Amino acid sequence: MNQSQGSAQEVRRVSFIGLGVMGYPMAGYLAKNGYEVRVYNRTTERATEWVSQHGGESVLSPAEAAEGAQVVCSCVGNDDDLREVTTGENGAFGALEKDAVFIDHTTASATAARDLATACADRGAHFLDAPVSGGQAGAENGALTVMVGGEADSFERVRAVIDSYARKVAWMGPVGNGQLTKMVNQICIAGLLQGLSEGINFAGRAGLDVDGVLDVISKGAAQSWQMENRGVTMHQDEFDFGFAVDWMRKDLGMCLDEARRNGSLLPVSALVNEFYGKIQATGGGRWDTSSLIRLLRDH
Repeated sequence: MNQSQGSAQEVRRVSFIGLGVMGYPMAGYLAKNGYEVRVYNRTTERATEWVSQHGGESVLSPAEAAEGAQVVCSCVGNDDDLREVTTGENGAFGALEKDAVFIDHTTASATAARDLATACADRGAHFLDAPVSGGQAGAENGALTVMVGGEADSFERVRAVIDSYARKVAWMGPVGNGQLTKMVNQICIAGLLQGLSEGINFAGRAGLDVDGVLDVISKGAAQSWQMENRGVTMHQDEFDFGFAVDWMRKDLGMCLDEARRNGSLLPVSALVNEFYGKIQATGGGRWDTSSLIRLLRDH
């Protein structure tokens, strides 16, 4: 056993802030792996439900969640929510233990990550931006991909904690790099989903057996997670599940903002972002991101 593994195993007290569709099962895996888990959720009934299912303790504020914890994890909605639970009134940062590690799994901006890392350091603690990919199914199966920015030694100290709900964990460099890597992930997904939408729509209009087409091309160079996991439901016009259009628009907005800062060109991402805006305008903000195909069918 190397030193970093030994340090990680010494972590016992972990708190989790935010029990949404992602955070709820992620915190559950921490409990299953033997950590002493304390949870906070803005809706207290959700936290009470979690404790009844997994044990541990629920508290009434992020500050209470942070008290005495060696590691505090968060998974909330956006930059504003993240700042509220960290540096806001009764925020976690006001009660962080010296040398504690705060792991943020929210898909947020790199700017927010850097700001919060500074605020964390001012309190003698450590901050990691660690957004996840894999969706609700990945969280429920403990098979998320986690991309981490921050201090390497802090990452090694808590890697075993993150491993509880991850299939792949990677340190990407300084703070903010986790969020930047997640932006790359969303940029790639946006283009894939538009291409898949066009392909499925084309196959249907050409009179092909769409399921048969997906079965054969998914074994070749066109294969993707989106094709394997969304192709059939796209053909069946089913979108009442998965990663919501509203969330994807938030993510692509951050990608486009960052691209303006670093000089990147994102023409396809910008176009797909506009397409998602049209879906929102029809009331489809909670549909899965694969609903892009609706725009092609409805034209």
